[in-house]
Formats: sequence, structure tokens, C-alpha cells
Amino acid sequence: MSTRRDLPSSPYLAAARGRQPDRVPVWFMRQAGRSLPEYRALRANHGMLDACFTPDLVCEITMQPVRRHGVDAAILFSDIVVPLRASGIDLDIVPDVGPVIAQPVRTKSDVDAMKPLDPENVAPVAAAVELLVAELGDVPLIGFAGAPFTLASYLVEGGPSRNHERTKAMMFAEPETWHALMSVLTDITIGFLRAQLDSGVDAIQLFDSWAGTLSLADYRSHVLPHSTRVFDTLAGDGVPMTHFGVGTAELLGAMGEAGATVVGVDWRTALADAATRVGPGKALQGNLDPVVLLAGWPAVERAVRAVVADGRRAIAAGAAGHVFNLGHGVLPATDPGIVTDAVTLAHSL
Repeated sequence: MSTRRDLPSSPYLAAARGRQPDRVPVWFMRQAGRSLPEYRALRANHGMLDACFTPDLVCEITMQPVRRHGVDAAILFSDIVVPLRASGIDLDIVPDVGPVIAQPVRTKSDVDAMKPLDPENVAPVAAAVELLVAELGDVPLIGFAGAPFTLASYLVEGGPSRNHERTKAMMFAEPETWHALMSVLTDITIGFLRAQLDSGVDAIQLFDSWAGTLSLADYRSHVLPHSTRVFDTLAGDGVPMTHFGVGTAELLGAMGEAGATVVGVDWRTALADAATRVGPGKALQGNLDPVVLLAGWPAVERAVRAVVADGRRAIAAGAAGHVFNLGHGVLPATDPGIVTDAVTLAHSL
């Protein structure tokens, strides 16, 4: 097990832990990726999953936005389906499509045939974390995983889906099969995050990208117990834990109950409103609309200032802190120079 780093000067860790940072901490989801020419040059010769299992590449890609933008945290370059692949699921990440599952999980026998995560199969990810911890200096490293519901949606649908018809059909009509699947995926998620924590990540984030397709009642009965088990199991490590989803305005209170210390907010909900929904004691992360970064500097400047001001209102309303981020990931067409300038502006405020 790795010894946790002591990073007392980190603005990100301060805000995520409810302390006063010396500046507004900034990082961006998908900051390491398609918006960076240096990333595209590396990926020209490497498939996505191959890159995710190659420690030197993971390290280099994770470092690129830290060097270029001066962000306050690095997030491990990986993908939410990496632990599924490491558990023996036959899948690929298809360009312009996303994860595609060769044999979708649709029946109880399919669930029973699923294998647990063997830590040896994610050893390259653990090795990449160790490389990054050595290279990042005072910049914290965020590890991450996909939440059980979002992983289930890919497995059941066979790939990305607009309406999640098969996923919800299993959830509503075959609750025993559903909860069995979610239990297996919860174990896989915990195992993947455990490997990252044992290798030295300073924080973790659970991405429940598709949870916003659910009603609050359905989220509480079919998803929340499993996400809660992830956070409860890992709480003893004492690192900041962020819970994030898209379109989750009605779910924010329940997501806060799951046990994370930070709740991510997309661009649809004001941070001050999110603070009221989540309740006191949790830090908030967000929530600039990613599309604003395509709208030219005057629009970006106004929006960055507005998000920072809204973060202050959220803290006044009971939030423990505010981490500046987007409300989702950096879009591929984003000018990296605009991203750097947005970081500089947020830091100046």
C-alpha cells in the first residue's frame, strides 16, 4: 500500500475538505484529451484502451493539461470501462461511438457468469498512478471510476443509449437480476478505486454519467444503495470523494447522501441552489457550461466570473467549499488557449 502524500498547500484539497484555499481551485473533466494537440499526436498511434493500459502513456497524457494549463489537480487518464475490460468483458471503445459491448448482459445467467476484478489485471493502472505521484510534485492526483448504474447501462444496452430502454426494463421488471448486476458492478468499482488508492491517488471521483435519466424515487430504490456502498467502503482512506452526474438536478440531495465529500454540479443548476439541495457540509464542484468555452473570450470571461461568484453564494448557503470545473467534460473543439486563460482568470478571482 502506498503512503498518502501530504499536500498542505493544495487549493483543490483544501476546498474539497472544507478548508479555505488560497485561491479558487480549478481543474476540468476531460482536461486530458481530444482538445489538446499533444494528446492527438500521441493517440495517433495508440487505441484508446491500449493507451489506458500503458503506464508511460497514461502518465504522459495525465500530465499534459497540468503542464499546459496550470490546473490545480490532475485526473488519471483512463476510461470508465477499463475495469470492465479488466474483469473479462469483451468490449471496445469505438471512435465517435463510445464503448461497445460484444455480449450484452441481459439475463440472470449473464450476471452469474460475470467475473470479479482481478487486481493483477489493473496493475498497469496502478503502475501509472505510481509514476504520476512521483512526477506531479505538489499537484494532487484524482483517481476515478464509473458508478455501478452507468456501467450497468453500457453492459445491458450493449453501448451508448439515448433512452436506456433495456436497462430500465431490467430494473423495473427483473429487480432481482438488476440488484445482482449492480452488486457485481459495485464490487468491480470498489476494486478499481482500491487499486488506485493503494497506489497513491489523493482523491477519487465517481462518475454516474447517466443517473440523470432516472426519477428520484427510482434512483433511491435501484441505485443509491449501491453507490453508497462504494463510498462507505472507501471512506476510511480519508481522501476527498466526489460524486458526479449529468442532468441530476433532482437527484443532488440523494447523491449527497451517498457519502461523497464533494458533489459535482452540471451547468443546469446554479451552485447556490445546489448547496440548498445537497445540504450543508459538502463541497461543490462545477459548473461552467462546456459550450461557453467555444463562444469566444468575452463570453468566457463573463461566465467564469459568474461561476466563481455563484460558488461564493453556495458557500454562504452552507457548502463546505467550491472547486471550479465545467458542468461536464471539455469538448474536443475547445481552443486550449481559452482553457488556459480561463484557469488564469479563475485563479485571479
